[in-house]
Order: sequence, then C-alpha cells, then structure tokens
Amino acid sequence: MCTAISYRTRDHYFGRNLDLEYSFKETVTITPRNYAFDFRRMGRMESHFAMIGMACVSQGYPLYYDATNEKGLSVAGLNFPGNADYKPHCPGKDNVSPFELIPWILGQCTTVGEAEGLLARINLLSEDFSDDLPLSPLHWIISDRERSITLEPVGEGIRVYENPIGVLTNNPPFDYHMTNLRNYMALSPSRPRNAFAPGLSLSPYGLGMGAIGLPGDCSPASRFVRAAFTKAHSVCGASEAERISQFFHILSSVRHVRGSVETDDGYEITVYSSCCNTDDGIYYYTTYENSRITAVDMRRENLDKAALIAYPLLTRQDILLQN
Repeated sequence: MCTAISYRTRDHYFGRNLDLEYSFKETVTITPRNYAFDFRRMGRMESHFAMIGMACVSQGYPLYYDATNEKGLSVAGLNFPGNADYKPHCPGKDNVSPFELIPWILGQCTTVGEAEGLLARINLLSEDFSDDLPLSPLHWIISDRERSITLEPVGEGIRVYENPIGVLTNNPPFDYHMTNLRNYMALSPSRPRNAFAPGLSLSPYGLGMGAIGLPGDCSPASRFVRAAFTKAHSVCGASEAERISQFFHILSSVRHVRGSVETDDGYEITVYSSCCNTDDGIYYYTTYENSRITAVDMRRENLDKAALIAYPLLTRQDILLQN
C-alpha cells in the first residue's frame, strides 16, 4: 500500500510513501539522456529526457517506483491489486508493459497533456519483466505543476481520471475515492460552531474538533481522505527547507508504523518517503530507520551520459549528539 501526492507552493513537489513489508534494495536512480531503453514491443529509445527517482535496478534496467524527468513531469505507480488488468498484445496500439510505463511517459513528455496523448494509444501489456520479477498490479498518478491525472488499467480498459486533489492511494478505484470525499466535506481545521442543538450552550473543549470524524486507520480509503485533508489545509513556509519539511509532514500523516499493519509475511512499514522538487530536479528521501532527509541533485550529474547513476539509500539512523 502507498500514498502519493503532488504539492505546489512556489515550486512544485511530487513524492510518495512506499508501504511494503520488504525491500527490493531500491536506489535513487538517475537515467541520463543517452541511456537506451529497449522496449519489449516498441523498439529502442536511444535518447530521451533525463529522469530521477526511486528504482530497483535489475539486469541494468531501472524499474522505477516513482520518477520525475528534467522537464518537471512526474509519475508514481501504486499497488492496485484485484483491479489492475493488463491485456495481451493489441495490434495498432502502443503495447507497453507496466514496468516500462514510467520511462515511456517521462522519456517523451513534458506535461500531463502530452502524457494524455500517449495514453490515448496505449495498451498495458501483460508481460513480466522476468520469471523472478512478475508484474505488480498498479495504477498511476501523473503530475506536472498545473495538473494531475490518475491512470487505471481495469477490465473494461484504460481509464484516465482528472485528479484535482493531487492524491492517490490504493483500492478501490479512483472514482470511489473522489465520491467518498463527500462524506467528509463538513470537516474543517477551524473551531466548530454548534449546529447540533442551537438551543443548548455547546462549545468546543479543545482545538482540532472541527475535524472530528477524519479517519485515522491505515486503509487506502482512509489514507486518501487524511492525505487530501492535510494537503488541502497545509500552510507552508517560504524557504526550500520549510517546503520540503512540510511535504514530509503531510506524508507522515499517513505513514505506516511497524506493527500497525499486519500481512501474511509480517508487518507493512513505510519503507521510504520521497519528495522531489520537480523544478530543480532534487530528489529528497527518508527511510523507515533513518528520518534524516537525504538529497540527490540530478543536475549535479552529467545528464548526457549513457550509463545509469544509482545512489544506495542511507538507511541507518543519523543522530546528532548536541552536547
């Protein structure tokens, strides 16, 4: 399970929580412009926009969980089990396997509008990366400074939704989440007024009571509501440090603590949280065991290279002893 958000202050920020019970040894991975992508059915992309994000690199190929390209367009894939439906090869379509979708979009597009043009021709191909790495059931959020959309491959075909809140979690499908927000439209960060019984002398006994009813559990529907509420009412400082700090605070409202979400194999945790300044190409992250914010700046690298650049995650807690 995961949560992704798109957030604009002076700059635009895009990031997510990856919630799993295990790690694939992911790295912050920069794909330079001249790394050649060999698509299973769509030929070879010799050159493209550079991109940075979190990926598991296997057989020299970056399997991106989330990424941003040098033009500021971002994509993240989130778990969508039981609903994601991939198709066999379809003549006349752009047959792209789901693990190829992020480089396919980010390699060619500068805006959400351009991405929509590609998605109008796409067929998400049911073809695994390898025997050891089968396809994951996913849906995606695609964002630029101005817009976000949600892409969902379901049994009926490809569905693309406008995403005005800039938030995505997991099941159910996106249209349910947007309808479900109506159940919480009366919530507010302000002090509530007495509408229950105007004849009674009722007043708040503490701050925050305008948001009573905001869900606090870890389910995807509840995380969607909580992230949407927190983001919608976020008040951010002016500096870059304040803005990225605020972004991570929004994500922290929906993080998973070890022991709170039990799976068949153990406990799901927030393996990492990320925040990319899409204007500057700086990818910030924290991990479950290391809450210090670490940054990788794409523009400090030679983006005309042909080889991947990968930075292993710093996962050991970094504690400053002040005295």
